[in-house]
Amino acid sequence: MTTIAPYRSPAAPGKNGFRQALHAELTKFRTVRGWIIGALVGVLAMAGVGLLASAGGTSACQQAGAGAQGQQSSGGCAHGISFVLGPNGEPVSDSFYFVGQPLAGDGSVTVRVTSLTGLIPSNSTGNNVPGIAEWAKAGLILKENLSQGSAYAAITVAADHGVRFQWNYTGDTAGLPGTVGPANPRWLRLTRSGDVITGYDSADGTHWSQVGEVTLAGLRPTAQVGLFTTSPDYQQESLNFGGGTSGTGGGPSQATAAFDHLATSGGWTAGQWTGHYVGTPEVSGVVGYHESGGQFTLTGEGDIAPVPAGHGGPADAAATVSDYLIGTFVGLLAVVVVAALFVTAEYRRGLIRMTFAATPSRGRVLAAKAVVVGAAGFIAGLLGAGIAVLTGEAITRARGYYAFPVSGLTEARVIVGTALIAAFASVLALAIATIVRRSAATVAIVIVVIVLPYFFAEASVLPLSAVDWLLRVMPAAGFALQQVYPAYHQVSMIYAPFSGYFPLAPWAGLAVLAAWTAAALALAAYLLHRRDA
Repeated sequence: MTTIAPYRSPAAPGKNGFRQALHAELTKFRTVRGWIIGALVGVLAMAGVGLLASAGGTSACQQAGAGAQGQQSSGGCAHGISFVLGPNGEPVSDSFYFVGQPLAGDGSVTVRVTSLTGLIPSNSTGNNVPGIAEWAKAGLILKENLSQGSAYAAITVAADHGVRFQWNYTGDTAGLPGTVGPANPRWLRLTRSGDVITGYDSADGTHWSQVGEVTLAGLRPTAQVGLFTTSPDYQQESLNFGGGTSGTGGGPSQATAAFDHLATSGGWTAGQWTGHYVGTPEVSGVVGYHESGGQFTLTGEGDIAPVPAGHGGPADAAATVSDYLIGTFVGLLAVVVVAALFVTAEYRRGLIRMTFAATPSRGRVLAAKAVVVGAAGFIAGLLGAGIAVLTGEAITRARGYYAFPVSGLTEARVIVGTALIAAFASVLALAIATIVRRSAATVAIVIVVIVLPYFFAEASVLPLSAVDWLLRVMPAAGFALQQVYPAYHQVSMIYAPFSGYFPLAPWAGLAVLAAWTAAALALAAYLLHRRDA
């Protein structure tokens, strides 16, 4: 009996690990010209649409004033649009009635607030009726000077939000809760020690608690300190189809506060308490004060607060980082199509069998493909967003238009965040393409789970509660990475996606998108092992 030995090749066996699979998939990607062109289209679309928005956007106020020094930014404004800039260069509201006097050096002022009432506009009668805006407030304020936009710190009672320590328009810390009234007065104290301003509150004038402390760097030796009252415009807003808002009963409101037990210590002058309206009242002849027997009654209107992006009014004409990123969706569609074709093209041409013959581990192939398309999506998103934001800002500055300020760290987070959105969307599309094996179906599904929820939010097709839910649970939650500006709770407005705000924090939104991508990849890997090539 003759035994035939099996043939053994003299060549050493080749390696068949993840590195080799990754190299093979990368070679496929870079050798197919259409896929490279598709990724470049994504970059150009994302950057190009953003640059078009920068070049042809709404004219806004030129940044001509010196808000950090307390000057109003009103010179050189396009189309007459003007607004006040705060110490950090952000648009602010700075309008209130003030009764005070100069404080030279260190000192403190104490007062009791015994009531806070107001008038709000009525939609039915057209006249003011008793009522009060939720952020109407009264209390003690130290202000660098009486120019709008100057640095300040205040300890105040807000109508529906209790005692607050607020500073430089954006800072806010809560103190004693509850509304103020004759049976529930609030004692307030404001002290200055150099550049450090501290606010205290008390329910009885005996037991005091520190509410907050802030350092106003560069504060002048003599500052304006005293009582103030203000009340923002009253507006009952609702969300309309198309992303707009409408209001009922909107218009200026007034607040009237009663103060007593006013006491001072430190570097006060011996002068009289004098009244001023900071800014320009919307309704003349309403604001003012009265003093009798040590009791002060102040009536004011306006607000001391930031003006958020999307709030409306003149500052809405200012450019934002979100404006430069409006091409994200167009760029995403390009990279999603490339990611889908990276799988479906092999199935359509029968080349997938050769891929699995070369790398029998199908999970390894899927992982290698995911790394390649994820990296391609990330690079496309990074380039597209980076070009759009950085060049868009340069165009805005060159045209002399005002842009909402944003820190370099936040700007970097938005650019990298957009790249992460593109990367995860590409991998999600790859996983869906592996599951359905059809390019058109893959793109349609990605549009449904990512694009449509955001479109519904932008166009207000659904109620705000439904939009809020969709942007919490669907992959479109990842767009929270593009939220640039904070939602200030001390400013009443509809914080919605059409004005640049999302229900989840940026990294929480990314976690939702990542969870969907991981689940889709897991299902794709399972089906890849269960089905024939």
